[in-house]
Order: sequence, then C-alpha cells, then structure tokens
Amino acid sequence: MCVKDVAKKVLVQNLNLKEDESFLIVTDETKQNIADIFHEASKTITKDPILAEMVARKKSGEEPPVNISNLMKDSNVVLCITEHSLTHTKARIKATNKGVRVGTMPGVTIDMLEKGAISADYNEIEKLTAEYCAILDYGKKVVIQKNESELNVSIDKRKSISSTGVFKRPGESGNIPSGESYIAPLEDSANGQIIVDGSISGIGVIKEPIMLTIKSGRLVEATGAAGEKLKKILGTGDGRKIAELGIGTNKHARLSGNILEDEKVFGTVHIAFGSNHSFGGNTQADVHIDCVITDPNVWIDSEQVPLN
Repeated sequence: MCVKDVAKKVLVQNLNLKEDESFLIVTDETKQNIADIFHEASKTITKDPILAEMVARKKSGEEPPVNISNLMKDSNVVLCITEHSLTHTKARIKATNKGVRVGTMPGVTIDMLEKGAISADYNEIEKLTAEYCAILDYGKKVVIQKNESELNVSIDKRKSISSTGVFKRPGESGNIPSGESYIAPLEDSANGQIIVDGSISGIGVIKEPIMLTIKSGRLVEATGAAGEKLKKILGTGDGRKIAELGIGTNKHARLSGNILEDEKVFGTVHIAFGSNHSFGGNTQADVHIDCVITDPNVWIDSEQVPLN
C-alpha cells in the first residue's frame, strides 16, 4: 500500500473524517513532506481542507501559536503532524472541549507509514487496551521493578485513559498510531528508583540504561549523559513531577527511538514527567516527556500484571 493510501486509511479508519466536515492539518517545517501527503489524501474525502504550518516547537507539551490554537477549536477534525507532541497542550484541550476530534502524530516518519504500529489490528488493540484500563481503574498501588530498581506509585481514585488510535465521537483525541492504557498517578506519591532502558522522548533509544531517582513524585536524579539531557529538557520546575504511567498494547509497534511508536510497544511500560492536567492530573507544565522501560515486572495491589 502506498503512503497516500495509508494516509487516506488513517483519515477514514482512525479519524472517521466525513465529506461535510471541516478538516485542519497542523504541521511544522520538519514534517511538511508528510503533512502534504495527508493534505492530498484529505482532498479526496472533504472539500477545502486546511494545512497550517508553524515554527517547530522545542519540546513536547509546548503550546502552538494562538492563531493555530484558534484554528484547532474552530474545526471538526484536526490532525497534528509535528516534530514534538501537541497532545498534552491547552490548545488540544480547548479543541476537544468543543467537540473537535484530534489526532496527534508527533515525530511520525515515512517509515512509520509503511510498517510497524500503524499496520496493527485495531480490534486487538481495543481489546487489550480495555483489559489494562480495567486493571488500572481498580488499582491503588503500583510497583514497577526493573533489575535491581523498584518504583512505588499510587493511582488511587484516578481514571485510566484508553488510547486506541481510533477517534469517532465528538471530543475524542490521542495519538495515531496508538495502543496504550495510561493514567495520571497521584503527583506526590512516586518514590524509589527505576531503570530506563528503552527510549526517552526528545532523546531517542537509550544506548546505556539510566537510573531515575524519584522522591515524593519528583525526579531528583538521573544518571548518565541521557539522564543529564532529560533533566535539562524537564527544567527545574513542575516539569520534574511524575505525570503518567502507561502500558503498551500494540503488538506491531517497534522500539525505534520515536516515542510515538516506542511507548506503544507491547510488553513495555512508560512513565512520564511534566503536564498531566489533560488526562486527570493536576500539573500544568510546558513539557511532557515519556521514558520507556522494556520487560519490567509490574504489580498492582500485589497482583502481577501480565505483560506478554
């Protein structure tokens, strides 16, 4: 299947784009070539689709310009094809609160349109994602172990999010491709250490595992060169607060250094730091960075969670 056909399939299957709906693509100079593919595909579905380009953001979670934000909330369907994620921004929240369906494809590549997570069985993803969300919703205490490290965190009374990559109802949003069950932990509840050996958004695949030390929900130390980069990206403010615990549910996703696909890999979990106000948390920060852990052991309320 050629990439234009894949693009049209995404618009129809994942976003349920209709002929009479207004459609906006938000992009930046780094992803213009891919945005053009989706723009051409969208012309075969709906009339007068809009392609709006902005200057690339410096990190995931950074707000787009005001004029882009206004275009988003005034559309029926929005697809964000950008280098860094707009998923956890106020602009996305304002749009979905108005009933806009929003798909985000941060860091997407031509390779990702040709194979990998985007080719998954979405019925399987919906089933697996629902199963893990049910476990998260009834859970209170989570323990994540990787080799000698252990992180404890509370998810008590927080609601999980099912991210399947399919958005057909008003106000639905998330990544495309997708496949994850995630939740906002209690912000001050995380304590311990955890080894990150997969990838980190904005950094890529980790060449050497790094150890994160978290106290009262806040990242206080991260080892190695990648750890130093992570701390710099997060800054010294609320970007250091734990924001998310997620479980990958896409069996076609590959660990490649692109967090859009990496955090969806089946058998992995990820934690994130920074903003989580968009999915049930209390932190508003101008950053959201995910850290992927491969082959961990996870317990929720003393019951081990099957991850394979």
